[in-house]
Amino acid sequence: MSASAPANRTTPSAAGRPQTGAVKAYIASLTGTSLEYYDFAIYSVASAVVFPKIFFPSSDEFVGLLLSFSAFAVGYLARPIGGVIFGRLGDRIGRKNVLVTTLLLIGVATVLIGVLPDYVSIGAAAPLILVLLRLAQGIGVGGEWGGAVLLSSEFGDPTKRGLWSSAAQIGPPAGNLLANGALAVLAGALSNEAFLAWGWRVAFLSSAILVVFGLLIRLKLEETPVFKAIQAHGERPKAPIAEVFTMQPRALVAAALSRVCPDVLYALFTVFVAVYATKELGMTTGNVLAAILIGSAFQLFLIPAAGALTDRFNRRLVYGVAAVGTAIWIPLFFLMIQSRSVVLLTIGVVVGLAFHAFMYGPQAAFITEQFPARLRYAGSSLAYTLAGVVGGAVAPLIFTALYGATGNWYLIAVYLLAAAVVTVIGMLLGRDPKPEEEVALLQDAHA
Repeated sequence: MSASAPANRTTPSAAGRPQTGAVKAYIASLTGTSLEYYDFAIYSVASAVVFPKIFFPSSDEFVGLLLSFSAFAVGYLARPIGGVIFGRLGDRIGRKNVLVTTLLLIGVATVLIGVLPDYVSIGAAAPLILVLLRLAQGIGVGGEWGGAVLLSSEFGDPTKRGLWSSAAQIGPPAGNLLANGALAVLAGALSNEAFLAWGWRVAFLSSAILVVFGLLIRLKLEETPVFKAIQAHGERPKAPIAEVFTMQPRALVAAALSRVCPDVLYALFTVFVAVYATKELGMTTGNVLAAILIGSAFQLFLIPAAGALTDRFNRRLVYGVAAVGTAIWIPLFFLMIQSRSVVLLTIGVVVGLAFHAFMYGPQAAFITEQFPARLRYAGSSLAYTLAGVVGGAVAPLIFTALYGATGNWYLIAVYLLAAAVVTVIGMLLGRDPKPEEEVALLQDAHA
């Protein structure tokens, strides 16, 4: 992982790629994923502070929390389904149409959660329907990410893929910022009883407006220049999923392992920290939500900065250093918040999410670079979603189980250490970018 910059810096115009198209694609990718992750993020927060009480009531609060986090995990477990379905379609029929479908799927599911009766009203049907809607959300997100990344990166300069592909990576913190902001305003304006009775639903129902806005943007997009070039060359794969598994196994493993540490780290600072800080340290939900809001706001700038940094320095090296920094920071974070200081909690969350940004920012570029252009949607989607099952999906459950069994944070720090090691291995297995391959494809198509 030497600190070298990519060679053969052909400009976007030389590759037949108008700068205005790249900017529009960047905005479309950023806007769409922000809206979709708003939907996903409000579920994440609600699973920690709302759903255990209204959909999974139990005489044992700990059991209710575990059931709620199990439903949360369903969204991650469903992502590979979306990766397979939409990843195949993305390499077969193009990026644009798939992205419209995924936006609709997540938006409709989220609105329906907002009107779903609680356990008291319809009994066991309530959590069952909630899980099914969470399944639909997960399938949509599983197909969304790969397309959103390709949308911005395939319009942009391939020698600056870290920056261009970071558009989709800004989506989660932007969506998280919107979701936590909406929930924080509602929680602050309403009594606890009113918030649990109907207030939380407002945040879910508001997504209908956001989805309509996102659809208007995506419907006006053109197909990416790279996919057009693949079509012109007659290189669309007939069975992209099978080809990824049989012809790109190392790339798939490297890309998947790169996901583990960022996923686990993000789950810690946006989901489990709400449980630990309120239950163990006696802080208010408002304190925690404010810390997450501030950390997410910093990520809006750190993620593209990190992506751009890895266009100048070796991407795998920067990514690996951030993973090592994560392993060091976690025990320091838990030690500093034992004082129950809101300021220290906020600083700890901001720094933790900064380490996440320096992995997550270049993650899209790293993952897509592992696969040839004709298999990018399928390969990227599979790596992203399969890793999510062993990363973000089970992380809140593991955090809760480790904390419940030991009553302290030590094993949680060990868990993050293991995740960091896995991601460093992914960096060692991965390959450095080869922008000249894409430039040649585009130039041949325009010849």
